[in-house]
Amino acid sequence: MKYIHQFLIIILISFLGELLSFLPLPIPASVYGLLIMLIVLYTGVLKLSDVEDVADWFILIMPVLFVPSAVSLMNVQNELMENLVTIMIVLVISTVIVMVVTGKVAQYMIERKENHE
Repeated sequence: MKYIHQFLIIILISFLGELLSFLPLPIPASVYGLLIMLIVLYTGVLKLSDVEDVADWFILIMPVLFVPSAVSLMNVQNELMENLVTIMIVLVISTVIVMVVTGKVAQYMIERKENHE
């Protein structure tokens, strides 16, 4: 019963994200859901232990969730190959940006934690 309860909490937050996707902003519903989850966890409205077991299970099965999208890429292989250079440039640039931003945020968080202590 505990797992069903945790799953329903996650589904409810995802549903709220879907409702917010009707706002006239170019933000996907899943991002809204993640922001809502972050806010409720950070503010203490929801404790991590209230969703931790099911969240760990989702992370465990995550590779399986990518199989359908990977298989569907086979249907558009010709179009992908025509634009391979452009796609590779975008992938490299976006990967570098994500790495730099992640490093800066992690560095900021570590320095902030050290200053608190």
